[in-house]
Amino acid sequence: MIKSSKILGRSGAAFDLARSIVKAAPTTASVLIIGESGTGKEIVARAIHNRSERKNAPFVAINCGAITPSLAESELFGHEKGSFTGASATTMGCFERAHPGTLFLDEVTEMPLAMQVLLLRVLESSRYNRVGGTEQINVDLRIIAATNRDPKEAVMAGTFRSDLLYRLAVFPIRVPSLRERKSDIAYLAQRFLDELNQQEKSSKRFSKSSLDNLEGHSWPGNIRELKNIITRAFILADNELDIPPFSPTRRPGSLEVKQGFLKIPIGTPLTNAQRAIIMATLEHFAGDKQRAALALGISPKTLYNRLERFGDSPDT
Repeated sequence: MIKSSKILGRSGAAFDLARSIVKAAPTTASVLIIGESGTGKEIVARAIHNRSERKNAPFVAINCGAITPSLAESELFGHEKGSFTGASATTMGCFERAHPGTLFLDEVTEMPLAMQVLLLRVLESSRYNRVGGTEQINVDLRIIAATNRDPKEAVMAGTFRSDLLYRLAVFPIRVPSLRERKSDIAYLAQRFLDELNQQEKSSKRFSKSSLDNLEGHSWPGNIRELKNIITRAFILADNELDIPPFSPTRRPGSLEVKQGFLKIPIGTPLTNAQRAIIMATLEHFAGDKQRAALALGISPKTLYNRLERFGDSPDT
């Protein structure tokens, strides 16, 4: 087991995940981590890196959906001074910064198709040029990618290359949702509370009803949602954390979609209405953030910033 990992517990699903990490870590195989937002995909990636022979080398993460297509090549491969307007100095890209360690490509299925071609070429040759450069740069690193979509559906939709999927998914790992490992909820909640008590030098505890209420929730936001709720309850509590039952009714700004239309009550706060529109559009496009951003008339980077502000960051 990987005792230091916050994502693990005592359920069979947690044990299977830990076993996959242990098996993948010492190899050189590319890993594709698949799981819902909030399940801890980046934590899985870091656990693999920390148990690998590259553990003393850099771990560099990049969110492929949060960078604009025009800057994607520079973000990945770097650029030479003067190669474009604003390039005031030679800059290393993620590949160069990660050498000889691990490069984590988060939300890889959101990468623009043009960049997928370039990425595939580099993965095959381990060589590339910076933007505006002529000197070839050789890198030796491990690729770990992650997505909250079914990558095969992205291939079928024509937004992700099948040959790139085969290159990245040599060893796929699925991270289970918290709904699939409910026996871990009390364990994880206590771990988060213990960490907070240690940080704040306190000795707060859960009420019995709080643990029952936590175990009865559906956890659409997975472990991230659990940690946020524990943190808020900790801040409000004097000695005992009191987490009331979760309401089965919809929260303001939550989704009520019928026949392609979104119903938002008059008087809904603008932030909640904006969140509802964005989440409904994402659901309509099956999680495809590029298409959702285009439909909303905003850039993918703006969409990611809004999701992060709403607490729905596609982090892993």
